[in-house]
Amino acid sequence: MAPPGGHYSHVVVSNGMAFISGQLPITAAGQQLNSASFEDQANQVLINLQAALEAASSRIENLVQVRVYITDIKYWPLFNTIYAQWADAALPARAVVPVPELHHGFLIEIEALALV
Repeated sequence: MAPPGGHYSHVVVSNGMAFISGQLPITAAGQQLNSASFEDQANQVLINLQAALEAASSRIENLVQVRVYITDIKYWPLFNTIYAQWADAALPARAVVPVPELHHGFLIEIEALALV
């Protein structure tokens, strides 16, 4: 994962839980995918989320809560398809929230909570 862009940690482990900060579509090399398609941005965010889980000695199956912020609700069906393939049998609680805009013009951001 690229280093955090501000004064925060990508993931903090406390009391057996991994608290994962909002992940944006930024590659491990630091490339911002703000001009990429929604599908490419969503896939990168999920790659980042999985990397954060692994850094906390957790995994997708241990997700408890996922919050997804998207800049247009029209992306919900595509996101749901991408997410279902990524999450497989894991069914954490989830919210998909349309927001007017995200940092750097990104189309998606995801934060999560998982068991360690």
